[in-house]
Amino acid sequence: MGGMTWFTSPADAVDRLQAVGYLADQTTALTSYLTGTLEKPLLLEGPAGVGKTELAKAVARATGADLVRLQCYEGLDEARALYEWNYKKQLLRIQASGTDQAWEETHDDIFSEEFLLTRPLLTAIRRDEPTVLLIDEVDKTDVEVEGLLLEVLSDFQVTIPELGTVSARRRPFVILTSNATRELSEAVKRRCLYLHLDYPTADREREIVHSQVPGLSDKVAEQLVTTVARLRELELKKAPSIAESVDWARTLVALEIQELDEKVIDDTLGVVLKHSSDHKRAIRELKLRR
Repeated sequence: MGGMTWFTSPADAVDRLQAVGYLADQTTALTSYLTGTLEKPLLLEGPAGVGKTELAKAVARATGADLVRLQCYEGLDEARALYEWNYKKQLLRIQASGTDQAWEETHDDIFSEEFLLTRPLLTAIRRDEPTVLLIDEVDKTDVEVEGLLLEVLSDFQVTIPELGTVSARRRPFVILTSNATRELSEAVKRRCLYLHLDYPTADREREIVHSQVPGLSDKVAEQLVTTVARLRELELKKAPSIAESVDWARTLVALEIQELDEKVIDDTLGVVLKHSSDHKRAIRELKLRR
């Protein structure tokens, strides 16, 4: 199994992630370094929109690795996560073989590499090149899927009954993200390093916004970050994410806004809030707090 040094130190992780546009704090950088060094999966928990998925993408960019993503959802099964057989192609091969070939020969023929459709988990395990495996929103899957993940995350291998056991040629850098909509099993957690990502501090969010939107003035950046923090304190269906803060900043620069006043907020709030009820509540609450 080929090895790879993902990051040489936590400081190296900070520098290289920053170089590709991800401002990691010391805890995030340390955990990212350990994930690569210890070759253990990383479970990232936290509210939606705090940069969990973006961290996996940034690690891939920073290290030159390819990103393989498994987007989880309710009803996800082994065929979509791991592999399935190309049944149509198998049927055509059976029809083409006719009655001249013994069933044992036909069976060995159709259950071969030629007919195997690999899905994200198997794809990541079989790759020779450095790979970041992102298992996104794992809390949306059914509990049964965790059994499949346990086999993959324990030994980085998968058993295909017709072909045998497939072991990782090069261990991928694995990140599982969760919005904590349900509790994951202790068995999965034991196999992972753990990091909780929350919304950044005001100073950190200003740094992020300035790094992504260089044309934004300090004054408007301060007003934007303060307003977003107030929005996150409200009981909204969907609190503004960091990406939406950046989108708002870009909107204000495009409109050449020099002051984030009440009218500008009313006119542009749709950039950060995507539900009508959230929009109405925010306008009402922000006015009451002025």
